[in-house]
Amino acid sequence: MGKLTMRALRALLAVVLAGTVCVQALMVWTLVSGSDPEDGSLPLTALRVITILGMVSVQVALVCVGRLVTMVRRGTVFSHAAFRYVDGVIGAIVAAALLWFAVTAVNAPGQRDDPGVTVIMGGIGVAILGVALIVLVLRMLLAQAVARDVEATMMRAELDEVI
Repeated sequence: MGKLTMRALRALLAVVLAGTVCVQALMVWTLVSGSDPEDGSLPLTALRVITILGMVSVQVALVCVGRLVTMVRRGTVFSHAAFRYVDGVIGAIVAAALLWFAVTAVNAPGQRDDPGVTVIMGGIGVAILGVALIVLVLRMLLAQAVARDVEATMMRAELDEVI
């Protein structure tokens, strides 16, 4: 990965992380201050709490991707330490899907006239879980690459002993 690509990715991660922190702070302030112009009904409060938790899942994924980018820059991504961050990304995506299903459940009573919206929202949740499965497949590819790297290192050591 080139230096320009690395810098652009890190800048993008920083901007998105700052944006999620701002949204999170505004949602917490709205919940705590009680100066809500709305009537403070349960669905709005639930949606705000889900939004705060959703921002946490996005932040976890961003931090994990940032750590993986650092490992790529250092050339250490093909190690067992990378699995922790890939697992973090998978967990964050699954958490986001579960939170989306919660949003769907909170929103469903208001969609009695048009239940297709709830079905579409459920489909989006399934698609988010599909992204988690794709990252899981990529994790398996990383495991194979790490195994090949370990095997190559062992063969190189054996060749050095022979020579």
